[in-house]
Amino acid sequence: MSFFTNLIYEYGLIAMFFLILLEYACFPVSSEIVLPFSGAVASIQHVSFLVIILVSVAAGLIGTSICYGIGRYGGVPLLEKIKRRFPSTEKGLNNSFDKFNKYGHIAVCIGRVIPICRTYIAFIAGAVKQPYSIFLTSSGVGITVWNIILIGLGYTLRENWGMVGTYYEEYKIIIMPVLIIGVVVLLFKVTPLKKLFIREDKKTEE
Repeated sequence: MSFFTNLIYEYGLIAMFFLILLEYACFPVSSEIVLPFSGAVASIQHVSFLVIILVSVAAGLIGTSICYGIGRYGGVPLLEKIKRRFPSTEKGLNNSFDKFNKYGHIAVCIGRVIPICRTYIAFIAGAVKQPYSIFLTSSGVGITVWNIILIGLGYTLRENWGMVGTYYEEYKIIIMPVLIIGVVVLLFKVTPLKKLFIREDKKTEE
């Protein structure tokens, strides 16, 4: 991670974009480190908070779309092969399947703020062939909430950005339910999103 943080410090927005993209594409890059540090560097270099958020969300959507595409065209056999080849991914993939089966179309949005699950939920959405418009919309909401919180904390704390990861690990049992509730409320408060999900549910029933 020190290599990644050095890249961000040296190359600024370009490095932030590609590292965030890689994190959402399931490469071993910790968002709890990259996002707060990106916010801290952006603040120190006087980059607008809106700019860094837009860059991070764009990177996240591109990265997660890569995973979605792999899941959609590779399907379940590929996921099973991944679990056999990399046993450490099995727990995350299984959790993602469970969340998807339990919460349906909002699983992607909720999964974006759940550790481990957030990394693999795109594979699952692709494997079960969730409509891309639904996937992209729900991912966009979840990614935006997650990025605003972590980048915002780093942007505010600046040189003390490392405190974000420390407090997150200590209080994540409290933080996670609050984030999940907030994401669900936001998702169904936005009328166009609500209509989109309801319309898709009706199609499924038919």
